[in-house]
Amino acid sequence: MFGENDYSRLELSLPAARSNYRYFRGLLKRSTKLLVLVKANAYGHGAVEFASMMQAEGADYLAVAMPVEGIELRRAGISLPILVLTAGTDFFPEIIDFKLEPGIPNLYTLESLCSELKSRGIKDFPVHIKLDTGMHRLGFMPDELPPLADFLRQHDEVRVKSIYSHLAAAEDPAEDEFTLGQIHLFETGAAKLTEALGYKPMWHVLNSAGIERFPRYQHDMVRLGIGVYGISALPGVKLTPVASLKVKVLQIKELKEGTIGYGRHGEVAPGGTRIATIPVGYADGINRHLGCGHASFSVGGHRAPTIGNICMDMCMLDVTGIPCEPGDTVTVFGQDPTVEELAGILGTIPYEILTSVPRRIERIIIRR
Repeated sequence: MFGENDYSRLELSLPAARSNYRYFRGLLKRSTKLLVLVKANAYGHGAVEFASMMQAEGADYLAVAMPVEGIELRRAGISLPILVLTAGTDFFPEIIDFKLEPGIPNLYTLESLCSELKSRGIKDFPVHIKLDTGMHRLGFMPDELPPLADFLRQHDEVRVKSIYSHLAAAEDPAEDEFTLGQIHLFETGAAKLTEALGYKPMWHVLNSAGIERFPRYQHDMVRLGIGVYGISALPGVKLTPVASLKVKVLQIKELKEGTIGYGRHGEVAPGGTRIATIPVGYADGINRHLGCGHASFSVGGHRAPTIGNICMDMCMLDVTGIPCEPGDTVTVFGQDPTVEELAGILGTIPYEILTSVPRRIERIIIRR
């Protein structure tokens, strides 16, 4: 329920998150560890709120993109191991102080970290080695593994906690040959590095789509991202959306003539138009291309199309013939419409819509 002064909120369903988590957990062996990605403010869901839910549910690891994201979680009391995927080289003191575990994509980064650790007299600090198997974004190429192995053997400041890579197109059956090639390169590289180390780090290569489509390659751990938030790579699998963006109607207008919104792109119908103004706009992730009737939101179980351009902080809906009043709830996305529907209208992916919801929208955990 909304509080007295609430106008907009992103509701996070704990039962939905738990259901999605358990679906993916059920695809894995009991011994396989499960890492949940909470980068980019937990894909827009609220990093602290979602990390707390996953810690309570039994996740083994969390992962973030930037050190500042991991620091936020530590300050909020999250105690799970946290992998920083894009550690860089400028925040090693903070990474060490907050007990974060950096991903290492190249020798330069590793050398910089070991220098900082040596100055502090620290040994066996946990790191995660990233292999480039075809994504060509970050990671060690196959010919870079021998010098990496030599360096690791000579430096006890770090201990390799895991070796991992990232699949570029695991969700696309047309790319399965490429995906299997990536997995083969990963296994080959990870085996060589493991042999050189003389001990066995964890291996992980599967993302959400990989867990669903290639579970035989789950190795020691998998990385669960968009799947836990309610998006499946398989047709016919209906996961539950965790996030629902809900707002209150600010005002109702009965118009007999004129235009609506910036640029006068909304037109009043000859018989009159009833509009509802709601307090979310493009600053809240409501893409301007959803305006002018391209999308519709749910008002009391009825679909109301947008009318006129999306504003920065507001937009208008055509509620002609729909019973609603100021203070009524509008669902922008959730069960109806879904984030996949809005993504389809925009020609994008659900990730972009979810991560566009800013922090000024309050996150509320719905526990039942």
